[in-house]
Amino acid sequence: MTTLTPDLAARFAAVTLDHVGREYPYKLDQILIGPHDVTAPATLHPIFHGSFDWHSCVHGWWQLLTIRRLFPDLPAAATIAARADAMLTPALVAGELAYLDRPMTAGFERPYGWAWLLALQAEAARHDAPWGDALAPLAAAFAERLRGYLPKLTYPIRVGTHSNTAFALVHARDWAVTRDPALVALIDDRARVWFGGDHGCQAWEPSGDDFLSSALTEALLMSRVLPASDFAAWFDAFLPDVAQGRPATLFAPAHVSDRSDGKIAHLDGLNLSRAWCWRAIAAALGPAHPAVAAMADAADRHLDAGLPHLDDDYMGGHWLASFALLATACCVPERNG
Repeated sequence: MTTLTPDLAARFAAVTLDHVGREYPYKLDQILIGPHDVTAPATLHPIFHGSFDWHSCVHGWWQLLTIRRLFPDLPAAATIAARADAMLTPALVAGELAYLDRPMTAGFERPYGWAWLLALQAEAARHDAPWGDALAPLAAAFAERLRGYLPKLTYPIRVGTHSNTAFALVHARDWAVTRDPALVALIDDRARVWFGGDHGCQAWEPSGDDFLSSALTEALLMSRVLPASDFAAWFDAFLPDVAQGRPATLFAPAHVSDRSDGKIAHLDGLNLSRAWCWRAIAAALGPAHPAVAAMADAADRHLDAGLPHLDDDYMGGHWLASFALLATACCVPERNG
């Protein structure tokens, strides 16, 4: 089983340090109100203007700070801290907040970028540094948006891309547990309404540009929401044949035909995110569950399929290492930095 080692962490950090400050190419998530809106990404987003798009820059920073905390003796750790000192400041956060005050930004990065920003702020707060406090107003803004959004979301979004509801709520709930009990209660209520009765999942995936498993992200969220015994019963009804390797679609790593195609390169991320989900779900079920061995094997095969290709092309290189960290850091002891 591949787990996070100092060498692997150094590799992830090197990939990400190369792109968090790289301004171009950049894909804006923006509605133009007038000609004055046409300006450089670094003007619109004074912190998160690298890594090809806003959300990838956010989770690139999450990845770097996580590595700095887990492996403070890595040579890259000092570089990460210095760059964070320069970028994760109240003045620059104010610039990011200003973007949210622009007209027609209610759907900006909803919900994927919201969730990753919450994860970043939670990670930043674990360091003996001012970064968490600096990012707190931005996290609060997205938490407020989430509180407004979830009650009106009649149906969950079950796709394998950025709008997936369950993936966002995993990160949002982790942030809220120690900060916003009302948001935790809201997430738990909506998750039970949306997913509590699901059973016999067919797992008709992947689609051609998935980087998330609709089935496994849902199960991962429910592992957070439900007590352990209730989750085991829910999971056994949701995926009753996992111990026998079914549905087969969840056990076969995705084939990636062209890593220079940004959408097709998503499938490398699917392999990595499935590895994360399999490992985290197995941990929630506990070693006595009859499907744990099958889940561990599936996680290893998916990780082996994705890990060699983190920076084959910039279309994957600007984001894949974050998902590789999710998968490999499942087995690393927690520590505060």
